[in-house]
Amino acid sequence: MAVAFTTGEKARITGLLLDTAEELFTTQGLKKTSLDELVAAAGIAKGSFYAFFDSKESLYLEVMLRRAPRVAARVTEALTGPPGLESLIAVMRAITDVLTGDPLYRRLLTRPDELEAVTRRVGPEQIARVTPQLVTPLLDHLAAGQRAGVVVADIPPETLVGVIRAAGLIVVDRDRFGPAYEQVLDATITILARGMLA
Repeated sequence: MAVAFTTGEKARITGLLLDTAEELFTTQGLKKTSLDELVAAAGIAKGSFYAFFDSKESLYLEVMLRRAPRVAARVTEALTGPPGLESLIAVMRAITDVLTGDPLYRRLLTRPDELEAVTRRVGPEQIARVTPQLVTPLLDHLAAGQRAGVVVADIPPETLVGVIRAAGLIVVDRDRFGPAYEQVLDATITILARGMLA
């Protein structure tokens, strides 16, 4: 017989599952994190897990959604000024700072197979729930820059977001650059930003 949880128990257990998942997904990844590990901290049986989440992947999505506002706030802070060189540099610096300081999002960038596994399980429309918080403000900023004639107009804003994300690859491969890492990162950001100007 299924266990009936009170509203308070559901909230407490959901919080414990999210906290545990955030730690384990960040350190071990999706595949190596077992259901046993996730439910142990919450003090529930494996079968009870499904009263809270459809799958490990849906739990992973909820962890991403929970972290998204913090990440988005850091990126959108850089978009407060008018579109131009300074704002493009600032947003790329904010993204690279997130990748340096946020191990979950760094893991998502360095191990795209995990995001692909989550997408396959929960569907792209569910993954799209993260997009408005993280990408929409940047798309709007780039589009405003294009309308103002400051940002190159013949490349769609979605493609420009991909160019901006390319700066994050320097962070991912930082060990390859050794002591020159900071200079390479700064130069990459500056060159990419200048290349996006009209």
